[in-house]
Amino acid sequence: MEAENKKKILVMNGPNLNLLGRRQPEIYGSEGFEGYFERLRAEFDGLELAYFQSNHEGALVDKLHQVGFDWQGVVLNAGAYTHTSLALADAIAAIAAPVVEVHISNVHAREAFRHHSTLSRVCRGVVLGFGLESYRLALQHFAWEAARGQI
Repeated sequence: MEAENKKKILVMNGPNLNLLGRRQPEIYGSEGFEGYFERLRAEFDGLELAYFQSNHEGALVDKLHQVGFDWQGVVLNAGAYTHTSLALADAIAAIAAPVVEVHISNVHAREAFRHHSTLSRVCRGVVLGFGLESYRLALQHFAWEAARGQI
């Protein structure tokens, strides 16, 4: 598929996810995200995928504003900001692009404070608990919508 016909999807990670592969491998696995992302790009060659990671809440909000009216979707793992960030929730609500919230771990099987998401109510859907495959499942949703002309 030619690049100009591909649907643009941003995969965005929040704080501490730059440490994937090194951070608590018993929870998050031992694979770094960049290599995994390259495999996703190869698998979803019908989508134009880009990756952004920041440990700063404002940078995540700015990136949502930047892509939120021209891109066709966002896959977002906001990390700990999931449980605290009204700014990210407001940014998601303000943009046109649908957002799928993802989590590597099953947050409902973890500490009680992780059971609540400030983002879920403004997201298209939530995928959690499947390790890095949570991202693949979210991208499958966007590939399915693109194939049907829904995005």
